[in-house]
Amino acid sequence: MPGLISCPPQIWLAVMPVDMRRGIDGLSFIVQQALGHSPCAGSAFVFRNRAGNRLRLLVWDGAGVWLCQRRLHQGNFVWPKSTAVNYSMSQEQWQWLIAGVDWQRLSAIPQAHWQV
Repeated sequence: MPGLISCPPQIWLAVMPVDMRRGIDGLSFIVQQALGHSPCAGSAFVFRNRAGNRLRLLVWDGAGVWLCQRRLHQGNFVWPKSTAVNYSMSQEQWQWLIAGVDWQRLSAIPQAHWQV
C-alpha cells in the first residue's frame, strides 16, 4: 500500500465472508460487533466475499476512513481456515495475500523430523 495509505501497525482478517455491498458504516459495524475492535484504532480490517475473489480493506488514517477493494480475475485469495472470528497477519503476509499467493505456505515452519 505504498503512497496513498500508510502501512497500519496491525492487519486483521475477518474470517467469515461478508456481503460486498456493505460500505464503510456496515463494515465498521462488523469490526465493532463481531470482531470486537475499534474501527478508528489505526488497524486495517480485511473482508472477503463468499466466492473468495474480492477483498475489501477498511483503514482509519487519522483524518478519515479508506475503503478499498481488490478483485482477482482468476483464482481466489487464500484465507485462513480458523474457528476464530478474526486473524492477525504481518505486513509480509499481507503483501503475499494481495498478490494472490498462498501466504500460509510461505510462512510455514518446516517440521522437526525432516532431514536436509
